[in-house]
Amino acid sequence: MSATAGEHGAAQPREMWTGQVGFILSAIGSAVGLGNIWRFPGVAYENGGGAFLIPYLVALVTAGIPILFLDYALGHRFRGAAPTAFRRLGGGRLKWLESLGWFQVMICFVIALYYTVVIAWAASYFVFSFDLRWGDDTAGFLVGDYLQVGDPGFSFTFVPAVLIPLVIIWVAAIVVLAFGVARGVQRINVIFLPLLVVAFAALVVRSLFLDGAGDGLNALFTPDFSALADPNVWIAAYSQIFFSLSIAFGIMITYASYRRRRSNLTTPGLVVAFANSSFEILAGIGVFATLGFFAFEQGVDVAELEGLTGVGLSFITFPAIVSQMPGGPIFGILFFGSLAMAGFTSLLSVLQVVSAGFQEKFGLTPRQAATRVGVVSMVLSVLLFSTTTGLIALDTVDNWANNIGIVLSAVLAGIFAFWVLRKGPELRYHLNAVSTFRVGGVWTLLAGVLAPIILGYMLIQRIVSLVVEGYAGYPDWYLALMGWGTVAFFVVAALVLTGIRWRRSPDAFRPWPPLPEPTQRVDAATSTEGGRS
Repeated sequence: MSATAGEHGAAQPREMWTGQVGFILSAIGSAVGLGNIWRFPGVAYENGGGAFLIPYLVALVTAGIPILFLDYALGHRFRGAAPTAFRRLGGGRLKWLESLGWFQVMICFVIALYYTVVIAWAASYFVFSFDLRWGDDTAGFLVGDYLQVGDPGFSFTFVPAVLIPLVIIWVAAIVVLAFGVARGVQRINVIFLPLLVVAFAALVVRSLFLDGAGDGLNALFTPDFSALADPNVWIAAYSQIFFSLSIAFGIMITYASYRRRRSNLTTPGLVVAFANSSFEILAGIGVFATLGFFAFEQGVDVAELEGLTGVGLSFITFPAIVSQMPGGPIFGILFFGSLAMAGFTSLLSVLQVVSAGFQEKFGLTPRQAATRVGVVSMVLSVLLFSTTTGLIALDTVDNWANNIGIVLSAVLAGIFAFWVLRKGPELRYHLNAVSTFRVGGVWTLLAGVLAPIILGYMLIQRIVSLVVEGYAGYPDWYLALMGWGTVAFFVVAALVLTGIRWRRSPDAFRPWPPLPEPTQRVDAATSTEGGRS
């Protein structure tokens, strides 16, 4: 393991993954999250069914994988979390590009505040599944008995049923982060990811034998090829790929920075991308087979069901299904257990971005960063999202953080890396120097031209929609504060943190020296982390 001199001349080793398998499992654990289970099935159904897989796969190949490779190249080549990587990318000319890294860190910081709450809900419903506590009126139970939802605004009336599991989730996350990358984050992913796959596979197999399961699968996979002529379907496909792969907001940059010098980057990237998409398709099968059963029991078509995505699907529709199916409690335990595990591994990756950024700038140890960042985050999370107005705040902040913050971050990263600084050849060279799957000029075209154009169009379209139409019928003052105010926070916090003096030298953990580009594909045994898998 390499070590470099820190600000005071002391040798400080940088954390590393123990091997390639640990990195791959952790990256998949980050990508496979709540959106795979509750978002993809509904998006696919609403955008052409089986025909949606065509734009989905096109989006994966032309934007998802290229941007994933870009994140890997930035993190590994410049060997740092997002602020460090972008500062080094800018070099002497654009050191202020560090602010783009802090913009990504702040996105992760805010996402962690509300993402933890959804995991707490899933953990609560895991317990509720044992006695089907939600009763017959699942919608009334969620918004009334459980969340006690009020009007848009601010309330300090805490909901104990949310507060208690929320604090437990935060304490667990802080403990894992305090153990560091290898002993904490990697170890949890190595345990949780196989458990998640086994539990969800069992759920899918059970759902396939329910009455009406075939009708549900027909509803999902019957292609409507006329939908391919609708530009919005293609935008939906790019959006789904973009948000589900954990790209362009610091996670994969940070994860790649913990790999050894000669580490295969592109082949594991392909494994992560296709594993994520495979899980989404598996989730679609399980969810729609189950919805087919629900429609059968109600005597209606699947098309007549409501609540097929997001919170409604997971916490209203699915509990209602569980109550009606044979062996319902076991099904509920598997579903909400899977939801909680998928959410927790993704949460760790989001928090690691924040922790790593502060470790590198302020010279903190993993334990110090986990404790300080974690406690502040927990307090804010409790104040904002464990109250009677928590659901509305979550819905609003999530919409702006994802559709404005992350997309803007991706567009800016592509513009600066490829257009302003013209680092495309250097990053491509680095990928090829260590990887078995080599990239060429097509990667530069996709990541540096096509992706920014498509994402830029998505961003403009979304901004216009939010300005003209508002969002979810919430008051304008509330959207200005909790929506646009969230984006303003990203910008202001990024500029402030960039202006603060580095406590640890920004040259600690120096970038890896340039590697010679091989004349032929790097042998897999030498391109992995020390030959270990």
